[in-house]
Amino acid sequence: MPRHDGRKANQLRELKIKRRFTKNAAGSVLIQTGATTVLCTASVESSVPPWLKGSGKGWITAEYNMLPGSTPTRKSRKVDGRTTEIQRLIGRSLRAVADLEALGEQMITVDCDVLDADGGTRTASITGAFIALVDALQTIQLPIPGKFPLVDSVAAVSVGLVNGAGALDLDYIEDVDAEVDMNVVMTGSGKFVEVQGAGEEATFTEDELMKLIQLGKHGVKQLTEAQAKALGKKWLW
Repeated sequence: MPRHDGRKANQLRELKIKRRFTKNAAGSVLIQTGATTVLCTASVESSVPPWLKGSGKGWITAEYNMLPGSTPTRKSRKVDGRTTEIQRLIGRSLRAVADLEALGEQMITVDCDVLDADGGTRTASITGAFIALVDALQTIQLPIPGKFPLVDSVAAVSVGLVNGAGALDLDYIEDVDAEVDMNVVMTGSGKFVEVQGAGEEATFTEDELMKLIQLGKHGVKQLTEAQAKALGKKWLW
């Protein structure tokens, strides 16, 4: 069945990535996927959470929020359960590809602020946050010379069953109508970090699950290539 915006089932929305979008953050990226726009900024602190002091290890964490004007009706700035879940997902995804010992006792916080929301805000945040993290890491002194604190890249995309058919990179209209909604987080080398999926209005079969995962892999591969292009160089690890 044709999609409402004319895209093919396995086609991403138009993707735009702008590095160094802000002046003060160690790393910053404006990422746009269709009408969804997220600003990702990475800040560095020369300290770590109490449980890591003296361990020689660093920490990478994330905060996520939707600006009040990011949706048609004003969204409160209050941190709710959804916000907490998403920022934990972003942090886990970044740490999955990090060598925290190579970071030393420093902490990087990546803030993901949604400027415009049209579906896929958490997956766009992960994809953009990784680029901001790479840029931030290049500004700090590392305890082990020549050892970059990342071992792989990470990106994420949404997939779903809409009117019984698989679709990649859902926008808001599709997300609302989806019988099954799923987020796929993967490394650039093809390993899974996290797969979140649920039947919104229906159950789904194992065959449908595997097809959605393959669709997600296809999307993440393209996003990984876009990350490499945005960074303008070979990966640093």
